[in-house]
Amino acid sequence: MIRLIVTRLVLSAVLVVIASLAIFVLMSFVPGDPARTILGANATPDLVARLREQLGLDQPLPVQYGEWLAGVLHGDLGQSVLSGDPVAQLIAVRLPVTLSLLLLSTLAISVIGTVVGLGSAVRGGPLGRLLDTVSLVGLALPSYWVAIVLVALFAVAIRVFPATGYQPFVDGPVPWFLSLVLPVAALSLGGITIVAKQMRDSALDVLGRDYIRVLRASGIRERSIVFKHVLRNAALPSLTVLGITVVGALTGAVFVENVFVLPGLGSLVTQATTSHDLPVVLGVGVVFTLVVIVVNLVVDVLYGVLNPKVRVR
Repeated sequence: MIRLIVTRLVLSAVLVVIASLAIFVLMSFVPGDPARTILGANATPDLVARLREQLGLDQPLPVQYGEWLAGVLHGDLGQSVLSGDPVAQLIAVRLPVTLSLLLLSTLAISVIGTVVGLGSAVRGGPLGRLLDTVSLVGLALPSYWVAIVLVALFAVAIRVFPATGYQPFVDGPVPWFLSLVLPVAALSLGGITIVAKQMRDSALDVLGRDYIRVLRASGIRERSIVFKHVLRNAALPSLTVLGITVVGALTGAVFVENVFVLPGLGSLVTQATTSHDLPVVLGVGVVFTLVVIVVNLVVDVLYGVLNPKVRVR
């Protein structure tokens, strides 16, 4: 297990470099000029050229990327081209918002999806058919559309939760939680249905195996069979789906944060991409890549906990 973790960490460093290089190359094709954005549309070409030289934007792209990467290796993510603020500071201010959204969404997806899927497999009948229908609907509905509907229902019509904004946890856990209920619901709906469907199919497969029949014939209580044997074995494929779903939630978080006006990394990278603020886009891209790495690492560790064969390897 330790060798597995060390290998994953070594590969993670390579992945961060590849991801940042891909972002840098893709951003070079995005139309826009930060110098023109700062100076305005009426600035003269000579003034724009001088500002580009001051910002280092006139250098070849490999040189720009090399200087940025050298700064990252020394713990410096650079400065925002537009505001001049350190990118690390901008990320540190907004990171708690995105992490709160992702952590609560992960908790909702894993707990609700597991409970609904396992209950559907054990009970069967109409609940299973309902889950199949809801799963298709959950996959078809994009998170930003769900967010708009939730705002119209629970923030405008009923006025139970705030429509926009974010309350920091230090201001109180209740306002913090209420400000994230609708964003988490919008981000989690699709993931819950996917995990529930996978858990139901896996649990049904386990319930049909011979050793489950032997356990029942031996007089073992049904609750013990479900939670000690069925859940443990059905959790392995569901864990893979959960990891993929959480990684996909990063993309959904960008849209959800903009709909609910949350000051997180999603809204930051949207603004930076529009204004062609490359250091900010690269910094957020590195953070998102690290989140993906952490999620995959946690999934690998949980695999080792649930499956002894992985620990042996």
